Amino acid sequence: MEINTVAVVGLGALGTLYGHHLSKHLPFAQLRIIADPQRMARYQQDGVFSNSQPCHFQYVSPQEQSAPADLILVAVKSTQLSDALAAIAHQVGPDTLILSLLNGITSEGIIAARYGATKVIPCIAYGMDAVKESNRLTSRNMGKLCIGTENGGPPTQQVQRIARFFSSVGLPHEVDENMPKRLWGKFMLNVGVNQTVAVFGPNYGAIQRDGPQRDTMVAAMREVLTLSGPEKVSLTEADLAYWLHVLSTLNPDGKPSMRQDVEARRPSEVALFAGTVIDLAQKHGFAVPVNRMLFDRITEIEAGY
Repeated sequence: MEINTVAVVGLGALGTLYGHHLSKHLPFAQLRIIADPQRMARYQQDGVFSNSQPCHFQYVSPQEQSAPADLILVAVKSTQLSDALAAIAHQVGPDTLILSLLNGITSEGIIAARYGATKVIPCIAYGMDAVKESNRLTSRNMGKLCIGTENGGPPTQQVQRIARFFSSVGLPHEVDENMPKRLWGKFMLNVGVNQTVAVFGPNYGAIQRDGPQRDTMVAAMREVLTLSGPEKVSLTEADLAYWLHVLSTLNPDGKPSMRQDVEARRPSEVALFAGTVIDLAQKHGFAVPVNRMLFDRITEIEAGY
């Protein structure tokens, strides 16, 4: 069974980025944007734009009964995940596959608890520099979606099915046979980049060059690297160097999602990043002073909204 219909929940930066791409390669009726009536009315009235191009989307409410989607992209923030999982209920069928585009290392497990582990394919989104302000997305680098099996190893039929679909619609992707390490590597990058720029600003350029901000970022990442050992993932300095290279390819004027949250005075995903690091450090008896500092600083910023 091949993938023909796709549902996307969440029109933030990634949902808009990939939704717009898919809209140019799929028939209109085969791409569904799941949105509650209030959001739907706003999208239809104000429009959604990607690099100044209007997005032509089919909007479907969570209550609408339809044939299940073959693939669902969950592209919300972690604070919205519970609502998103309820919203896609009518899109999930026996053969539906689900990809989480969320940051962190916990969303796959949460989705699997709701809809079953066999439907959830581990995924990371990386290398993009999308910035969404109001209803307008700007992006220079589309990045890639990396997929693989939960415990590593050769791709399953489900992974191959998604890879064939991505190839058919020209969506940049790769299949990795060590997804646990890739998930943790992306988590390590986010812990450093998102939080450092959220606290100190203003954009990727500030941490792409040597200085105190980059030092803070790398120190926060190394705390994740240390914790990966007892978590049976074992990131290395080579992995850190790889993700720093990925960072170097991003538009210096771009901003990570947490910085966008701070500037818009929205709740951030600090619990997903420093919060997870602190919990794991307590579990294994490690000190993580940099992540504790970042957690405290971001919490203070949010308290001042």
